[in-house]
Amino acid sequence: MIRHLAIVVAAVIVGIPTTGLTAQLSEIAITSSADGKQQKAFWWHPINANDRAVPLLVVLHTWSGNYQQKGWKESCLAECEQRGWAIIHPDFRGPNRHPDACGSDKAVQDILDAVAWARKQIRVDNRRVYLVGTSGGGHMSLLMAGRAPHIWAGVSAWVPISDLAAWHRECTEAKRTNYARDCEKSCGGAPGVSKAIDAEFRKRSPLTHLHQAEGLPIDINAGIHDGYTGSVPVTHSLRAFNTLAEANHQAGRKLADAELQYFRQKRKVPDGLETERVEDSLRKRNVLFRRNAGPARVTIFDGGHEGDMPPALKWLGEQKRPIEK
Repeated sequence: MIRHLAIVVAAVIVGIPTTGLTAQLSEIAITSSADGKQQKAFWWHPINANDRAVPLLVVLHTWSGNYQQKGWKESCLAECEQRGWAIIHPDFRGPNRHPDACGSDKAVQDILDAVAWARKQIRVDNRRVYLVGTSGGGHMSLLMAGRAPHIWAGVSAWVPISDLAAWHRECTEAKRTNYARDCEKSCGGAPGVSKAIDAEFRKRSPLTHLHQAEGLPIDINAGIHDGYTGSVPVTHSLRAFNTLAEANHQAGRKLADAELQYFRQKRKVPDGLETERVEDSLRKRNVLFRRNAGPARVTIFDGGHEGDMPPALKWLGEQKRPIEK
């Protein structure tokens, strides 16, 4: 009863109707195909998931969290019950402050193993496997988009880190030394100390891999005040979008460096771009700017370091992988 109440409370906070919600997450363990270790996760599926193929939502925890983190998985569960989707919330090695976490090969494999595990439990609609994450979960969502683009029908990343070396520098300058230290613990030291460490920073950064996500629907979202009221400057999302514009052969949709810096420093939409906005009543924050490049898009909203799951899942629900010939 207490657990169900927590789900309902989370649903109310994000504005999800709660009438009739009965779903409860189950804790499970998945054996890693990378090193044989047990990796925990939370899981739920509709009762008819063996009678018909159902979509699967993979929800990722934040930078300092793990699979037990409260909030996102509960709000996503409420949405999934209404939509008839299955949901899995894997650990992928917990907080990003050790070498096995933070975009490592093991962490990547943990997420792929979670999808494979779900496919063994129920009939997953392989044309509708979705991925969503916020902050550190946004970082990992973009990384997985580049590392395994063939898995996903759509990826929604909120306030993500796209370049770990740049973020290490930005956190150091802003005296957010805890995040800078986390990066060093994960990658073996600070950027510039050695070629091996620099290689780790690049390998664990989405910008290194997003060129492989050509044709994949990717939804990137950032609050225009992030980096000031939060820890990740808006330029991380905008640079990720630029990389995807190149990947989708739409280089003309890229934002200029001067425009990126204007977004970050002025916390405003640059002159001449104000008309690139939309009305979206489902969002809790107003959209200030949106641009598409093929199936990828970036949205800058009037907020800070935060996610918004109802519009994320609505957009994901509109995506479907084409039938392979």
